[in-house]
Amino acid sequence: MKGELLAILDHMEREKGIEREILIEALELALLSAAKKTIKGKEGELSVKFDAETGDIEVFSGDVLIKSEEFGRIAAQTAKQVIIQKIREAERNVIFDEFKGKVGEIVSGTIYRFEKGGLIVNLGKAEGIILKKFQVSKENYGQGQRIRAYVEEVEQSNRGPRIILSRTSPEFVRKLFELEVPEIYEHIVEIKAIAREAGERTKLAVLSHDSKVDSQGACVGVRGSRVKNVVSELDGEKVDIVKYSTDLKEFIKNALSPAEIMEIQVNENESSALVLVNDDQLSLAIGKRGQNVRLASRLVEVSLNIKSASEVSKASNDDKKSVKSDKSEISQLKGVGKKTAEALIEAGYDTLDKIAQVSASDLVKVPGIGAKTAEKIIINAKEIC
Repeated sequence: MKGELLAILDHMEREKGIEREILIEALELALLSAAKKTIKGKEGELSVKFDAETGDIEVFSGDVLIKSEEFGRIAAQTAKQVIIQKIREAERNVIFDEFKGKVGEIVSGTIYRFEKGGLIVNLGKAEGIILKKFQVSKENYGQGQRIRAYVEEVEQSNRGPRIILSRTSPEFVRKLFELEVPEIYEHIVEIKAIAREAGERTKLAVLSHDSKVDSQGACVGVRGSRVKNVVSELDGEKVDIVKYSTDLKEFIKNALSPAEIMEIQVNENESSALVLVNDDQLSLAIGKRGQNVRLASRLVEVSLNIKSASEVSKASNDDKKSVKSDKSEISQLKGVGKKTAEALIEAGYDTLDKIAQVSASDLVKVPGIGAKTAEKIIINAKEIC
């Protein structure tokens, strides 16, 4: 019994990575419970001590050692049960701690079961699950298939650690490039932003912290070897690698690659931008089903509005016609010339209806219009309306 217990403890500590102190503490508690059931009349005074060196088990009532042949038999059974139970608990904790430290990393395993739409992956010491929402719809998965995935989250449950894996996370792509590109791992090249539509396309913005290292070239590799390895792991997903820039206009231009940009107009708070392109570049800039501009917008974190040169030209002509029409309408008023009409339009009184409803005191605020003129203009506007 002594030798068997010590051998089990040694095995658990060496092979399972479970601390010896944890096992001994659990063993003593279980033996105390067994002792209280076996040795009647002194339940409240009992204590148990296990000698980790010799394997001896001693039961005390206060300071007095109690000897009981019956307890020895029950102790052996109890010890076996508690060791099995605590081994399971401790193994779960060891696995939880190990994989909790792998959140944000890539792990490899084998698909061996399908469960409610999820993929159960054998990771060796534990099982991981790729939920339906973390699977790439275009990828085909088969039992026994080797697979790599990103550790999204690790939860503790009654059944042990629940390791949630992902194939769709943008961070999965980041980690793949870290594995393929030494310059990224060594922080010479930095991935500043990622935008991804899993299974379709990913855009990466990269920056070099060394003037001698080309950030794009480092990620692409000789003859495209590095990026090809990543694309292969992503089952053919297209990957665009663009240069990051602190100049927002330059960054937007790079993000919309391969389209050629004519002009970029960024609004004051930098939350949106108008991008002008030649007519033959419009479809390329927008991309299939709007994918290129959508990913570019996410990458630069700015809402992008793409317009062709012909669209802008037409809109400009329409605006001019509208202003001309407004002037023509307002010019119907008696005593209102070209300059007065322009002043009224600029002040917001661009229709006869608006002028008919305004007060004379408000209209005199328009440059070049006096009190009498204001009254005449309003009366005339009301007559026309």
